[in-house]
Amino acid sequence: AAALAAAMEGMNVILVERFGVLGGNATAGGVANFCGNNVGQGSVLEMVMSALEEFGAIAPRVPGKGRVFDHEILAVILPELLVRQNVKFLLHTSVADVILNDNRIEAAIIYGPSGLEAIRAKQFIDCTGEGVLARCAGFSVMKGGSSKYQLPMSLMYFVRHVPEGDVKYIPEGWFEKITDSDKLPMTSVWPNGPRSNAIKIKVPMYDSTDTESLTNAELNGRRKMMSVLDYHQRQEKRSWILDHCSAVIGIREGVRIEGDYVLTVDNLRNTTRFPDVIAVGTYYLDGHKPDDDKRTYILPPETIKVPPYDIPLRCLIARDGVNLMMAGRCLSADQLALSSARVMTTCSMTGQAAGVTAALAVKQGVDVRQVAVAEVQENLKASGAILDRDEVASFYKKE
Repeated sequence: AAALAAAMEGMNVILVERFGVLGGNATAGGVANFCGNNVGQGSVLEMVMSALEEFGAIAPRVPGKGRVFDHEILAVILPELLVRQNVKFLLHTSVADVILNDNRIEAAIIYGPSGLEAIRAKQFIDCTGEGVLARCAGFSVMKGGSSKYQLPMSLMYFVRHVPEGDVKYIPEGWFEKITDSDKLPMTSVWPNGPRSNAIKIKVPMYDSTDTESLTNAELNGRRKMMSVLDYHQRQEKRSWILDHCSAVIGIREGVRIEGDYVLTVDNLRNTTRFPDVIAVGTYYLDGHKPDDDKRTYILPPETIKVPPYDIPLRCLIARDGVNLMMAGRCLSADQLALSSARVMTTCSMTGQAAGVTAALAVKQGVDVRQVAVAEVQENLKASGAILDRDEVASFYKKE
């Protein structure tokens, strides 16, 4: 979203992607659902959803409800949208380091099949979820909350429905046996097209910013997947076989980059008004307890709903940097605020806002903090973004 927004403002943009597909959790992670508000989120998300509609690959729009989509079709669509806007993108490429000069990032050192290279740019936007650019630069980041753990990861896998006689059972002795439903991890099942289901399981207590911990998360997530599938086959007598597992585990929280302002859960609950609002969040406080694998929340369930709330531009500007912005899961927020703002619809809106702001800074030859907030807001509103949370709230009341 950040890349598309900047390119639509006439910028030369390079997007660096560590996977072989664009889209992160939405594609490689198999999380095929636009949660939260899907109305008034700006032109970028509308462009993506419209393309999915052309392919018949997304559920009908119902305001206030999520839109399930085909994540494999999205993986095809996203690069085509970037090509149309002349965005250059590099797949199978990661960030290794930065060249820093007085808190200004001069270049990002990347590595891919061609080896080490440098990308020089006037503005950088960290949308890695793990704050990779910020951490390379030594900028302040945050992770965890009331406990040391990040919000728990989840693994997505997909099953096919087959005739009972074609079920391939998990062989004995390989994985932990689950015979009691109380022993199951948090498991969510939703449709995935004809004769198929998508299944999500909770995988807690791992750190996505630690190499060994993330490795163990992938390993143990797949072990847990096989145990759950065995339970569904043997205990619930479901005629399911494993079709495929997402290429990567789904990460809810890596690190948040400390910005000029840190959005707090109290801001959400008290509906704090910000003059530099660039997005309105609506999703509930989806903060699952990070230290167990059950369907438990950090907060009492009756307290997790929040009214529509402002997200300020200051949360997209890295406090320690001159030319680094962030969007998506890198948002400057506390853990509980992030648990709401991390959903894809809101991530897209923060991405679009960051892309527009960075583009205006380049056009005007100024730093992002010198860009007039009103100019950013007018640009977003002209693209169909609703920035008035009262308008969003009244819309939901009508529905």
